[in-house]
Amino acid sequence: MNWWFKILIPCFNLLLFCSCNQDQNPYWSAQNSVPKRYEYLALGDSYTIGQSVCESCRFPEQLKVALQSVFPRDSFRLKIIAQTGWTTTNLMNAIQSENLTSHYDLVTLLIGVNNQYQRQPFSVYESEFPALVTRAISLAKGNKSKVVVVSIPDYAYTPYGQGAANISSEIDSYNAFAATYCHQNQIAFINITDITQQGLLTPELVASDGLHPSALAYSKFVERILPIARERIAYE
Repeated sequence: MNWWFKILIPCFNLLLFCSCNQDQNPYWSAQNSVPKRYEYLALGDSYTIGQSVCESCRFPEQLKVALQSVFPRDSFRLKIIAQTGWTTTNLMNAIQSENLTSHYDLVTLLIGVNNQYQRQPFSVYESEFPALVTRAISLAKGNKSKVVVVSIPDYAYTPYGQGAANISSEIDSYNAFAATYCHQNQIAFINITDITQQGLLTPELVASDGLHPSALAYSKFVERILPIARERIAYE
């Protein structure tokens, strides 16, 4: 099957959900009569900036489009703070330098793979991940229900990773820590790692660089993130 067709299938499903009329759409009535502009902040690394895929293919852009379809009367503005190679330390420093205000309606956070890749002590992540979540909550108007943490993809299931067991076990440790922290603090945690673990069996899920997720993979991320994001957007 052509990989573009595989992208269109989940996109069609999203649009089908969004095409219902006002009476059928439970999120429509939750909006104010006056159109609103929502602010979405995406924090992360190469998986957020979309290394090796087009600008509109990265998951924050796809999520913004999907939310716009759910809430057609409103507008959405996306700001991304992410760069390939960033660790938790890099992201913390970048957020600090941006001098952001606490006005965001949705904040996503996906970070940690470069801590693992650069062989940093795990204790760095144990210290800095909670600090980043706390900062994300602050930026989301102090409302933790507006923060969504996304699990780290498993690059062992790419031509670059070649199924290395140590990569998977270490990524599992990072994700287990993040998931436990989020659960204990009532923060939304979305697991997308299993999607990327199909990369060797389904090459269309891997970008042309043989390492990062493809546009198709990101569309599958959005299928899982959207239900939580639209709920948090709809109910103030």
